[in-house]
Amino acid sequence: MDDAAFAELTSAADPAMVVVTTAADGEPAGCLVGFHSQSSISPAHYSVRLSKANHTYRVALRGSHLAVHFLAADDLPLAEHFGTVSGEDAEKFAGLALQHAVGGVPLLEACPRRLLLQRITLLDDGGDHVGVTGSVLSAGARGGFVPLRLSDVAHLRAGHDSEERAISP
Repeated sequence: MDDAAFAELTSAADPAMVVVTTAADGEPAGCLVGFHSQSSISPAHYSVRLSKANHTYRVALRGSHLAVHFLAADDLPLAEHFGTVSGEDAEKFAGLALQHAVGGVPLLEACPRRLLLQRITLLDDGGDHVGVTGSVLSAGARGGFVPLRLSDVAHLRAGHDSEERAISP
């Protein structure tokens, strides 16, 4: 495979960034995600891909629900917070205004553009990310917004490198 061509093609997509939050057994988790999309129209399903290196991935394996928060261009500080700090090393939700949804999933009040999902499938195809698909329970949006893009956060250093990924259970 031509790695440079692959990188050129995928960077041209410049996906919108989201923060995915979840909880299991009273343990909240959240991370910055660039791999996500609608995966069914009727019924409404949405899919995210979580890095196996992330604390959020390990919590999501035990959780039943996730929230997908769509970031606007002015949400860079939120992206930095969820994209560069590991939940293993810090309490990511300390000091943030939150609501809690079913399953204890944290909802970021600063980011009202979101989906609440009930997990229906988990796909581990052997790569460094695992796919999680959920049935959309609720959706919230307040007018239009300019999404924060991957190119806007390319300078961030992740809390874990993909090589640090956990072995799938």
